[in-house]
Amino acid sequence: MKSKRQRTAILFLLPAVVLLICFMIYPLGKTIYYSFTAWYNFSAVQTFIGLKNYKDLIRDPVVRTALRNTAILMAGVLLFQIGFALILAILVDGVRHCFKFFRTIYFFPIVISATAIGLMFTLIYKYEYGLLNYFITLFGGEKQVWINERTSIYLALIPVVWQYVGFYFVIFLTGISNISSDIYESAMLDGIRPVQKAVYITVPMLRSVLTSSIVLVVSGCFKVFDIIFMVTNGGPLDSSQLLSTYMYQKAFARGNGGYASSIAIVMIVLGVAVTSVLRKMLQGGEEDA
Repeated sequence: MKSKRQRTAILFLLPAVVLLICFMIYPLGKTIYYSFTAWYNFSAVQTFIGLKNYKDLIRDPVVRTALRNTAILMAGVLLFQIGFALILAILVDGVRHCFKFFRTIYFFPIVISATAIGLMFTLIYKYEYGLLNYFITLFGGEKQVWINERTSIYLALIPVVWQYVGFYFVIFLTGISNISSDIYESAMLDGIRPVQKAVYITVPMLRSVLTSSIVLVVSGCFKVFDIIFMVTNGGPLDSSQLLSTYMYQKAFARGNGGYASSIAIVMIVLGVAVTSVLRKMLQGGEEDA
Protein backbone atom coordinates (compact mmCIF):
# COMPACT_ATOMS: atom_id res chain seq x y z
CA MET A 1 0.00 0.00 0.00
CA LYS A 2 2.81 2.35 0.94
CA SER A 3 4.77 1.63 -2.26
CA LYS A 4 1.61 2.29 -4.32
CA ARG A 5 1.24 5.69 -2.65
CA GLN A 6 4.89 6.44 -3.34
CA ARG A 7 4.48 5.54 -7.01
CA THR A 8 1.40 7.75 -7.25
CA ALA A 9 3.25 10.63 -5.60
CA ILE A 10 6.20 10.18 -7.99
CA LEU A 11 3.86 10.18 -11.00
CA PHE A 12 2.30 13.45 -9.86
CA LEU A 13 5.68 15.04 -9.12
CA LEU A 14 7.41 13.82 -12.28
CA PRO A 15 5.96 16.43 -14.71
CA ALA A 16 6.96 19.27 -12.39
CA VAL A 17 10.46 17.83 -11.93
CA VAL A 18 10.91 17.40 -15.70
CA LEU A 19 9.79 20.99 -16.32
CA LEU A 20 12.11 22.23 -13.58
CA ILE A 21 15.08 20.42 -15.10
CA CYS A 22 14.27 21.45 -18.68
CA PHE A 23 13.44 25.10 -18.09
CA MET A 24 15.48 26.05 -15.01
CA ILE A 25 18.31 23.72 -14.01
CA TYR A 26 19.56 22.88 -17.53
CA PRO A 27 19.47 26.51 -18.82
CA LEU A 28 21.19 27.71 -15.64
CA GLY A 29 23.91 25.09 -16.04
CA LYS A 30 24.44 26.05 -19.69
CA THR A 31 24.58 29.75 -18.79
CA ILE A 32 27.25 29.05 -16.17
CA TYR A 33 29.22 27.09 -18.79
CA TYR A 34 28.85 29.82 -21.44
CA SER A 35 30.06 32.45 -18.96
CA PHE A 36 33.49 30.78 -19.05
CA THR A 37 33.67 30.80 -22.85
CA ALA A 38 34.18 33.13 -25.78
CA TRP A 39 30.90 32.63 -27.63
CA TYR A 40 29.93 34.98 -30.44
CA ASN A 41 26.78 35.32 -32.55
CA PHE A 42 25.28 32.12 -31.12
CA SER A 43 27.65 29.98 -33.19
CA ALA A 44 28.31 26.32 -32.50
CA VAL A 45 31.87 27.16 -31.45
CA GLN A 46 32.59 28.07 -27.82
CA THR A 47 36.19 28.57 -26.71
CA PHE A 48 36.95 28.10 -23.02
CA ILE A 49 38.62 31.25 -21.61
CA GLY A 50 38.30 30.71 -17.86
CA LEU A 51 37.50 33.80 -15.79
CA LYS A 52 38.24 36.34 -18.53
CA ASN A 53 34.58 37.39 -18.92
CA TYR A 54 34.32 38.02 -15.18
CA LYS A 55 37.59 39.98 -15.13
CA ASP A 56 36.35 42.12 -18.03
CA LEU A 57 33.06 42.57 -16.21
CA ILE A 58 34.83 43.95 -13.11
CA ARG A 59 36.68 46.50 -15.26
CA ASP A 60 33.66 47.42 -17.37
CA PRO A 61 32.46 51.01 -16.60
CA VAL A 62 28.99 50.22 -17.99
CA VAL A 63 28.59 47.45 -15.40
CA ARG A 64 29.42 49.95 -12.65
CA THR A 65 26.83 52.32 -14.11
CA ALA A 66 24.29 49.49 -14.21
CA LEU A 67 24.94 48.62 -10.56
CA ARG A 68 24.59 52.27 -9.56
CA ASN A 69 21.32 52.52 -11.50
CA THR A 70 20.07 49.33 -9.85
CA ALA A 71 20.77 50.88 -6.44
CA ILE A 72 18.90 54.05 -7.49
CA LEU A 73 16.00 51.96 -8.77
CA MET A 74 15.94 49.94 -5.56
CA ALA A 75 15.89 53.06 -3.38
CA GLY A 76 13.20 54.64 -5.56
CA VAL A 77 10.81 51.72 -5.53
CA LEU A 78 11.28 51.14 -1.80
CA LEU A 79 10.56 54.78 -1.02
CA PHE A 80 7.81 55.54 -3.53
CA GLN A 81 6.26 52.20 -4.45
CA ILE A 82 5.98 50.92 -0.89
CA GLY A 83 5.38 54.41 0.51
CA PHE A 84 2.60 55.40 -1.90
CA ALA A 85 0.98 51.97 -1.69
CA LEU A 86 0.91 52.09 2.11
CA ILE A 87 -0.48 55.64 2.23
CA LEU A 88 -3.16 54.83 -0.37
CA ALA A 89 -4.16 51.66 1.50
CA ILE A 90 -4.55 53.56 4.77
CA LEU A 91 -6.57 56.32 3.09
CA VAL A 92 -8.84 53.98 1.11
CA ASP A 93 -9.45 51.79 4.17
CA GLY A 94 -11.10 54.81 5.77
CA VAL A 95 -13.40 55.37 2.78
CA ARG A 96 -16.92 54.09 3.25
CA HIS A 97 -18.23 54.92 -0.23
CA CYS A 98 -16.73 53.87 -3.60
CA PHE A 99 -14.33 51.45 -1.88
CA LYS A 100 -14.40 48.97 -4.78
CA PHE A 101 -13.97 51.80 -7.29
CA PHE A 102 -10.75 53.05 -5.68
CA ARG A 103 -9.41 49.52 -5.28
CA THR A 104 -10.01 48.79 -8.98
CA ILE A 105 -8.56 52.11 -10.20
CA TYR A 106 -5.34 51.79 -8.20
CA PHE A 107 -4.88 48.14 -9.16
CA PHE A 108 -5.52 48.78 -12.87
CA PRO A 109 -1.90 49.55 -13.96
CA ILE A 110 -0.76 46.07 -12.93
CA VAL A 111 -2.93 44.45 -15.63
CA ILE A 112 -1.31 46.55 -18.38
CA SER A 113 1.75 44.99 -19.99
CA ALA A 114 5.11 46.55 -19.14
CA THR A 115 5.76 47.08 -22.86
CA ALA A 116 2.57 49.12 -23.25
CA ILE A 117 3.43 51.20 -20.18
CA GLY A 118 6.93 51.80 -21.51
CA LEU A 119 5.54 52.90 -24.88
CA MET A 120 3.05 55.22 -23.18
CA PHE A 121 5.76 56.98 -21.17
CA THR A 122 8.01 57.12 -24.24
CA LEU A 123 5.27 59.11 -25.98
CA ILE A 124 5.00 61.37 -22.94
CA TYR A 125 8.74 62.13 -22.90
CA LYS A 126 9.24 62.54 -26.68
CA TYR A 127 10.88 65.81 -27.73
CA GLU A 128 8.96 66.45 -30.95
CA TYR A 129 5.43 65.30 -30.13
CA GLY A 130 5.57 64.26 -26.49
CA LEU A 131 2.75 65.10 -24.11
CA LEU A 132 4.97 67.03 -21.68
CA ASN A 133 6.40 69.28 -24.38
CA TYR A 134 2.93 69.75 -25.86
CA PHE A 135 1.64 71.29 -22.63
CA ILE A 136 4.83 73.33 -22.19
CA THR A 137 4.51 74.87 -25.67
CA LEU A 138 0.77 75.30 -25.15
CA PHE A 139 1.53 77.72 -22.33
CA GLY A 140 4.30 79.52 -24.22
CA GLY A 141 7.32 77.58 -22.95
CA GLU A 142 10.16 75.95 -24.89
CA LYS A 143 10.47 72.24 -25.56
CA GLN A 144 12.76 70.28 -23.26
CA VAL A 145 14.93 67.23 -23.91
CA TRP A 146 13.60 65.09 -21.08
CA ILE A 147 15.67 61.96 -21.68
CA ASN A 148 19.32 62.92 -21.18
CA GLU A 149 22.35 61.51 -19.36
CA ARG A 150 21.42 63.11 -16.02
CA THR A 151 17.69 62.39 -15.97
CA SER A 152 17.19 59.14 -17.89
CA ILE A 153 17.24 56.68 -14.98
CA TYR A 154 14.99 58.89 -12.85
CA LEU A 155 12.42 59.34 -15.63
CA ALA A 156 12.48 55.59 -16.30
CA LEU A 157 11.88 55.02 -12.58
CA ILE A 158 8.47 56.77 -12.72
CA PRO A 159 6.65 54.13 -14.84
CA VAL A 160 8.32 51.31 -12.87
CA VAL A 161 6.91 52.76 -9.64
CA TRP A 162 3.51 53.52 -11.18
CA GLN A 163 3.00 50.00 -12.53
CA TYR A 164 3.33 48.15 -9.22
CA VAL A 165 1.95 50.63 -6.68
CA GLY A 166 -1.49 49.03 -7.14
CA PHE A 167 -0.13 45.54 -6.49
CA TYR A 168 1.31 46.46 -3.09
CA PHE A 169 -1.71 48.68 -2.40
CA VAL A 170 -3.97 45.61 -2.56
CA ILE A 171 -1.56 43.61 -0.37
CA PHE A 172 -1.50 46.34 2.29
CA LEU A 173 -5.26 46.87 2.06
CA THR A 174 -5.82 43.16 2.68
CA GLY A 175 -3.42 43.29 5.64
CA ILE A 176 -5.25 46.29 7.13
CA SER A 177 -8.61 44.55 6.76
CA ASN A 178 -7.25 41.67 8.87
CA ILE A 179 -6.46 43.97 11.80
CA SER A 180 -9.11 43.59 14.50
CA SER A 181 -11.57 46.48 14.62
CA ASP A 182 -11.57 46.19 18.44
CA ILE A 183 -8.02 47.59 18.50
CA TYR A 184 -9.08 50.65 16.51
CA GLU A 185 -12.23 51.14 18.60
CA SER A 186 -10.22 51.06 21.84
CA ALA A 187 -7.79 53.59 20.41
CA MET A 188 -10.62 55.87 19.29
CA LEU A 189 -12.06 55.83 22.79
CA ASP A 190 -8.68 57.06 24.04
CA GLY A 191 -8.91 59.99 21.62
CA ILE A 192 -6.25 58.89 19.14
CA ARG A 193 -6.01 60.90 15.92
CA PRO A 194 -6.05 59.35 12.42
CA VAL A 195 -2.33 60.00 11.83
CA GLN A 196 -1.43 58.52 15.21
CA LYS A 197 -3.65 55.52 14.47
CA ALA A 198 -1.77 54.90 11.23
CA VAL A 199 1.71 55.36 12.75
CA TYR A 200 1.26 53.57 16.08
CA ILE A 201 -1.28 50.86 15.20
CA THR A 202 -1.63 50.17 11.47
CA VAL A 203 2.03 50.22 10.42
CA PRO A 204 3.32 48.09 13.35
CA MET A 205 0.51 45.58 12.78
CA LEU A 206 1.56 45.32 9.12
CA ARG A 207 5.18 44.52 9.94
CA SER A 208 5.14 40.99 8.48
CA VAL A 209 3.31 42.19 5.35
CA LEU A 210 5.80 45.03 4.94
CA THR A 211 8.71 42.62 5.33
CA SER A 212 7.41 40.34 2.57
CA SER A 213 6.66 43.31 0.30
CA ILE A 214 10.11 44.84 0.76
CA VAL A 215 11.77 41.52 -0.13
CA LEU A 216 9.56 41.24 -3.23
CA VAL A 217 10.38 44.80 -4.29
CA VAL A 218 14.13 44.37 -3.90
CA SER A 219 14.22 41.03 -5.73
CA GLY A 220 12.04 42.52 -8.47
CA CYS A 221 14.56 45.31 -9.10
CA PHE A 222 17.01 42.80 -10.56
CA LYS A 223 14.35 41.66 -13.06
CA VAL A 224 13.26 45.05 -14.39
CA PHE A 225 13.77 45.11 -18.14
CA ASP A 226 10.73 45.90 -20.33
CA ILE A 227 10.05 49.46 -19.20
CA ILE A 228 13.70 50.56 -19.22
CA PHE A 229 14.15 48.96 -22.64
CA MET A 230 11.12 50.77 -24.07
CA VAL A 231 11.67 54.19 -22.46
CA THR A 232 15.45 54.65 -22.76
CA ASN A 233 16.93 51.40 -24.14
CA GLY A 234 19.73 51.91 -21.62
CA GLY A 235 20.72 55.29 -23.07
CA PRO A 236 21.64 57.90 -23.81
CA LEU A 237 25.30 56.83 -23.73
CA ASP A 238 24.53 53.89 -21.39
CA SER A 239 23.43 56.31 -18.65
CA SER A 240 20.31 54.29 -17.74
CA GLN A 241 21.67 50.78 -18.24
CA LEU A 242 20.64 48.05 -15.83
CA LEU A 243 22.32 44.66 -15.73
CA SER A 244 19.30 43.19 -17.52
CA THR A 245 19.33 45.68 -20.42
CA TYR A 246 23.12 45.51 -20.75
CA MET A 247 22.97 41.72 -20.82
CA TYR A 248 20.34 41.87 -23.58
CA GLN A 249 22.41 44.29 -25.66
CA LYS A 250 25.59 42.24 -25.26
CA ALA A 251 23.80 39.03 -26.25
CA PHE A 252 21.49 40.12 -29.07
CA ALA A 253 22.80 43.47 -30.36
CA ARG A 254 26.53 42.76 -30.10
CA GLY A 255 26.51 38.97 -30.30
CA ASN A 256 28.73 38.37 -27.26
CA GLY A 257 26.92 35.45 -25.65
CA GLY A 258 29.75 34.52 -23.28
CA TYR A 259 29.98 37.98 -21.74
CA ALA A 260 26.17 38.24 -21.56
CA SER A 261 26.09 34.90 -19.72
CA SER A 262 28.57 36.21 -17.13
CA ILE A 263 26.32 39.24 -16.57
CA ALA A 264 23.35 36.90 -16.11
CA ILE A 265 25.21 34.87 -13.47
CA VAL A 266 26.22 38.05 -11.62
CA MET A 267 22.56 39.14 -11.66
CA ILE A 268 21.47 35.83 -10.14
CA VAL A 269 24.18 35.87 -7.45
CA LEU A 270 23.50 39.50 -6.51
CA GLY A 271 19.74 38.94 -6.44
CA VAL A 272 19.98 35.89 -4.18
CA ALA A 273 22.60 37.50 -1.91
CA VAL A 274 20.83 40.84 -1.46
CA THR A 275 17.43 39.21 -0.95
CA SER A 276 18.81 36.71 1.60
CA VAL A 277 20.64 39.39 3.61
CA LEU A 278 17.61 41.67 3.55
CA ARG A 279 15.27 38.89 4.66
CA LYS A 280 17.53 38.00 7.59
CA MET A 281 17.82 41.66 8.62
CA LEU A 282 14.07 42.23 8.50
CA GLN A 283 13.22 38.96 10.24
CA GLY A 284 15.80 39.76 12.90
CA GLY A 285 14.11 43.11 13.42
CA GLU A 286 10.75 41.37 13.83
CA GLU A 287 12.16 39.01 16.47
CA ASP A 288 13.72 41.93 18.37
CA ALA A 289 10.39 43.73 18.28
